[in-house]
Amino acid sequence: MQDPLAFPTADDRPTLLRGGRVIDPASATDATGDVLIRAGRIVSIATGRRRLDPPAGSRVIDAEGCLITPGLIDIHVHFREPCVGGHHEETIASGSAAAVAGGFTTVGCMPNTTPPLDTVDRVRFVAEQGAAAGAARVYAVAAATVDRAGAAAVDTEALARAGAIAFSDDGDCIASAAVCREVLAATARVDSCFMQHCQETTLTRGASMNAGPVADELGQIGWPAVAEEMIIERDVRLNRAIGCRYHAQHVSSGVSADIIRRARAEGQPVTGEASPHHLLLTDEACRGLDANTKMNPPLRTATDVARLRAAIADGTITVLATDHAPHPVATKQAPFGEASFGIVGLEPALTLYARALVEEGVIDWPRMIAMMTIEPARLVGLDRHGLGTLAPGGPGDVTLIDPDLEWRIDAGEFASRGRNCPFDGWLVRGKAVATIVAGHLRHEQLGERLAPASATG
Repeated sequence: MQDPLAFPTADDRPTLLRGGRVIDPASATDATGDVLIRAGRIVSIATGRRRLDPPAGSRVIDAEGCLITPGLIDIHVHFREPCVGGHHEETIASGSAAAVAGGFTTVGCMPNTTPPLDTVDRVRFVAEQGAAAGAARVYAVAAATVDRAGAAAVDTEALARAGAIAFSDDGDCIASAAVCREVLAATARVDSCFMQHCQETTLTRGASMNAGPVADELGQIGWPAVAEEMIIERDVRLNRAIGCRYHAQHVSSGVSADIIRRARAEGQPVTGEASPHHLLLTDEACRGLDANTKMNPPLRTATDVARLRAAIADGTITVLATDHAPHPVATKQAPFGEASFGIVGLEPALTLYARALVEEGVIDWPRMIAMMTIEPARLVGLDRHGLGTLAPGGPGDVTLIDPDLEWRIDAGEFASRGRNCPFDGWLVRGKAVATIVAGHLRHEQLGERLAPASATG
C-alpha cells in the first residue's frame, strides 16, 4: 500500500492550537488543552494546567470554545473520476476542496466511475489526482468485481498493494451469492474490508422512493426496505465461515440495523454506516417531488429514523459516512421518477450529524467524533498509519470545530460542483472552522482566532 503520510508535503511552519477542547476518542482524551503541529506531524499535546509555548514563527490559533479533533474521515464519497467520454459534475480536485471545507482530511472514493476502479493504474490515478489537488488525502475504494459486472472477483492482492483501502461495487449490489462469497474470501485474504451496496434489484426496478403511503399517493413506484434487508441477511450468513470485515453502506432500514446487531452479537466483524439524510429526513420530504430528496436507498419512515438513531446509540452502527454524490443540475430537474439518485453531502455533514445525534441527545460529541475518525480509520486500516487519532509523532491532520457557530446552508456557495442538497437554506449550528492536513491549513474560517505572525516572533 502507498504511504498515506507522504501526501501532502509537510508544512514547515508550526501551528499551535491553543485552549480548545481536545477530543481524541482513540486515546479517550477529552480535556481542555493545546496541540502543536510541526513539519506535518503532531509534536505535542498538553491538557489540564500544562500549556505549550509557540515556537518562533508559529501560526497560533485561539481554539477557546472549539473542539480540537482528529481530522474527519469519510470513507464513502463519489468524486466521479476517471470519467471517459463525458463530463460529470464532480472532479477529484473539486471534491477534495469540498471535503476540507466540511472538515474532512481523508476520503475514500467509490469505484463506480467510467471506467471503474478495477485496475492498478486506475487506483493509482485516484491517489495521484488527490495529491495534485493538494487538499484532503484521497484514497480509492476499488471495485470488488471485474468491471463492476458482478461476475468475478478482482485481483484484490494487486489492488491492495496499489493503495486500495477497501473493495466495493457501490452503485450496484453483487447479486450472485456465489460471487459475493468469492469476494468476501478474496477480501479476507488481504485483510481488507468489503463494502456492500445492499439492494436486491429485482424488488426495486423502476422504484423512486420508499414503498408506502407517500409513494402510493404520488403515483410513484415504491422501493421496499426488504430489498436492503435481505442482502445484508444473505451476506452475513455467507460471511460466518469467512470472517471478512463486512460493511453495509448507507443503511436506511431499522430492520437492517437489527440484522447487523445480531451479527455483531455473534462476534462477526460486521459494521454499518449512516448518512445524514437517513437520520434527518423521511419519505414525507418527497411529497413536493423535489428530486433533491431522491436517494439510493430512499428516505424511509420516522420509525426507521428512530431505529437508526437507536442503533447508533447502542453501538450497532459505528460509522458515519456521507455518500457524497453530486449530479448535474439537469439530471435533478428531470421528473422525479427519471431524475438521478443522490445528494451532495460533504460540506454540511458535520452540522447535520450534530443536529440529528448530539442536539437530539442520541450520543455526545466524543462518540460522534469517534464515528467520523477512528472508527472508519480502523475499518479500512488507516489507523495503522496513525490516521483517525491525535498522537505525538502522528500525522498532523486536525479539524477545529466551533460547535456553537450558527450558519445557513447555501448550496450555491459549496466548493463542490454539485448543488443537489435538500438541506439548502437550513439554519444550523456547528461548523469546521479550520481543516489542517499534514500541517497545512487547507480550509479556515477563523477571523480573529488566527493571531498575526508577528505575535509569535
